[in-house]
Amino acid sequence: MGQRVWKPGDWVIYRAQKNSSSPGPRAKETFPATKGETYSYIVDKFWIVQDVLDDGQLRLRTRRGKVHVVAADDPRLRTATWWERWIWRERFRAVEQSPAEND
Repeated sequence: MGQRVWKPGDWVIYRAQKNSSSPGPRAKETFPATKGETYSYIVDKFWIVQDVLDDGQLRLRTRRGKVHVVAADDPRLRTATWWERWIWRERFRAVEQSPAEND
């Protein structure tokens, strides 16, 4: 299977690793720390490809306008399926309507 070709405007889901004492309702794969004071978990982030950089990295924009640069082949990054695009369309539309930090 070939490598995915990304383009600006693509809706993507990024699986972010988080740690805290109280995971939120969207937390998945929750595991307690060894001492039991915090938890490690995954949260799906709904972002949009803002730019494909010359070095092959992607500039991704969040709902609040923050910008993250990640490798195009990052295993935590994937395109949203048609089903996810339908279910989470309001989240993605909110990202589309948000200005980037440096706009």
